[in-house]
Amino acid sequence: MTHEADAVRVWFRLLRLQSRINLSITARVREIGLSVPQCDVLTTLTEREGLSQQDLAARLYVTKGNISGLIDRLEDAKLVERRSIEGDRRSHAIYLTAQGRALAEQGIEVQRQFVIDTLGRMSADDLKKFESLIVNTRDLIRESMNLKQI
Repeated sequence: MTHEADAVRVWFRLLRLQSRINLSITARVREIGLSVPQCDVLTTLTEREGLSQQDLAARLYVTKGNISGLIDRLEDAKLVERRSIEGDRRSHAIYLTAQGRALAEQGIEVQRQFVIDTLGRMSADDLKKFESLIVNTRDLIRESMNLKQI
C-alpha cells in the first residue's frame, strides 16, 4: 500500500471514530434531557457567564442564527437568561439559572465519565502518544487552512 492510501484509510477511520464518539455522547446527554448543542452552551457558560450571543457562537463554532435559536429554547426551559448589556441595546449577555447550572454540571459529569470509560482506559504512554498525534494533526490542518486563505 502507498503512503497516500494509508493516509486515506486512517482518515476514514478517524471520521468513523468521530461519528461513534458523537453517537455515544448524544445518547448519554439525552439521558439528562439535553441535546449536545444545548449541553455545549450550558457547559461553556460554566466557564464564563455573561457572554454575548455573538461571543458564544464564536466559542462554539456555530452561526449567530443557530445560537439565537438555542438560547431561545434554553431560555424557554428556564436554563439560561438574557440580560441587557449596558450601552448596547441590541446585545444581551447570557447567564445560567440555578437549574441551568445544575444541568450543566450533570453534562460535564456525563462527559467526564465518557472520558474515564474510554481514554481513561489507555496506558499513560499511549495517551501521551495519542495526544501528540492529535496536536500534530491539528497543526497540519491549521497550516493547510492558512495555505488555502493565501
